[in-house]
Amino acid sequence: MTKKSDLNEEELSLFRSEVQGVRRIKQDKIPPRPPASKHKTADLRQNRTNQHSVAQRQARQAAASFAFSDGFEAWFDPNQPIKYTKPGSDSYEVKRLRRGDYPPDLILDLHGLKRDDAKLEIAALLHTAVKQHCYCVCIVHGLGEHILKKSVPNWLVQHPDVLAFHQAPLEWGGNGALLVLLKAC
Repeated sequence: MTKKSDLNEEELSLFRSEVQGVRRIKQDKIPPRPPASKHKTADLRQNRTNQHSVAQRQARQAAASFAFSDGFEAWFDPNQPIKYTKPGSDSYEVKRLRRGDYPPDLILDLHGLKRDDAKLEIAALLHTAVKQHCYCVCIVHGLGEHILKKSVPNWLVQHPDVLAFHQAPLEWGGNGALLVLLKAC
């Protein structure tokens, strides 16, 4: 079966004269890859995520160049809320922290982090807070098995930019959080 064209002879000859010397284009498209199995895709995604998180962790650690010592252990009265004032600082500031007079500029939630990861996050938070001229930050360590609850104050005492800290009021986390007062730069 042949298809009849609606063009007359004059139009066909005009068309042929215009396309004279034109040759067919060779197919140069790249065919799509066959779909990968779900397992391969998930493995690739996991590898990329792991590489990204390791690189991200190293970048944070480099940016927050302060290293906390795990060997240092400060003494805090077990019958009192956790509080600290840097020697030479105004002790009235701790009272203002306890009352909640300073709303935190930044809040760091450490729930679900391991001890070493929490240490890196705190160092990064303090570095960022000083860089952004934040005066008060809140670190939510939670209660859990009291691992972070015991470690976080020991780390904060060591940092040179920490002036004071106190257990947060209920609105900012209560027993599971600390409000930290930083040097105003």
